[in-house]
Amino acid sequence: QVQLVESGGGLVQAGGSLRLSCAVSGRANSRYSTAWFRQAPGKERDLVAAIKWDTGSTYYQDNVKGRFTIDSDNAANTVSLQMNSLRPEDTAVYYCAAARYGPLGRRDVGGYDYWGQGTQVTVSS
Repeated sequence: QVQLVESGGGLVQAGGSLRLSCAVSGRANSRYSTAWFRQAPGKERDLVAAIKWDTGSTYYQDNVKGRFTIDSDNAANTVSLQMNSLRPEDTAVYYCAAARYGPLGRRDVGGYDYWGQGTQVTVSS
């Protein structure tokens, strides 16, 4: 069993920055991919960024490229999402998720085996 716990959400003004962290514990395999999803009120849960633990390969949704950076600290078993130049449309609950199988950047929520509880990010205009 794998447990994911997010932290780092909050309220920030447009143009500001936040760093989210996901602590991974349990029997996580180095071949897993870990991703950040977000879900705004009334909308579907969408993939934001993903990373493979073993290769460090990354994937980004088009509208966060150049603003968000995903990275992993294998020694600390954490995956972080650095979010810069935040916009009001980035407001959402952000979830950390891990998939045992499948390609990096898979967008189907059902393809992820483990989920965190979510952390709220609010960007004011």
